[in-house]
Amino acid sequence: MLVTPAEVTENLPMLDLLFRSRFRWRLRPRSVTADAAYGTTENIAAIEKAGIHAYMALVDYEKRTSLFGKDAFTYDAENDLYTYPKDELLLRHGYDHRERSVRYAARPSACNACSLKVRCTKSTKGRWLRRSYEEEYLERVRGYRESESYRKAIRKRAVWVEPLFGEAKDWHGLRRFRLSGLEKVNAEALMIASGQNVKRLLTFGMRGPKGPAQVAALRQPAPGHHGFCGVREHRQRCSRRLARVFQHADPF
Repeated sequence: MLVTPAEVTENLPMLDLLFRSRFRWRLRPRSVTADAAYGTTENIAAIEKAGIHAYMALVDYEKRTSLFGKDAFTYDAENDLYTYPKDELLLRHGYDHRERSVRYAARPSACNACSLKVRCTKSTKGRWLRRSYEEEYLERVRGYRESESYRKAIRKRAVWVEPLFGEAKDWHGLRRFRLSGLEKVNAEALMIASGQNVKRLLTFGMRGPKGPAQVAALRQPAPGHHGFCGVREHRQRCSRRLARVFQHADPF
């Protein structure tokens, strides 16, 4: 669980959390399941390039209008062009490196004379489309929707993930944080999540970890080389150590 400032959208730290967990716990996830808020082009491309299936819902902006969407056009990868429903061609007209996409446009004269113009575009300059640099991965993710593994992952998310947030809000006070400051709020959120994990660890029964494993998981960590201490004691010790180094101008 991670709490971010209000100006940081929830999809931004997703890749950092995923790859950190993969490295820290030596995990090899086969799929990642999330809703449309996380289904950005950057996230999907990075996950697919890592060999992980991105089971995410993509926002379909084309359904918000009555005009023809991109799915009404056929892309020809060999010739790098789109084919219009009336067999008109949309040729490549340049690159947009800021949006990381390629722009394709039809001839204005052909669009203005077309009988389907009212269903295609309102512009007098003709119809144009954008194709992302990562369109290959987006099309792959769209193809997951028809697979049983995708539907199963979405069902699992609805049963395993979403109820935990409702439980934390209703039973553990997650609707309103008691502390202030980003670091303290994150500590409070992690404490709540840890409590939920402990509850599930103790209620596994015969279906999960046995008694010794539960005891080992709940046991306080053994003191290290410098001894076990809390966060406050650790900061005080480090601050005193830094003060001895930088407050005296001793010759080197």
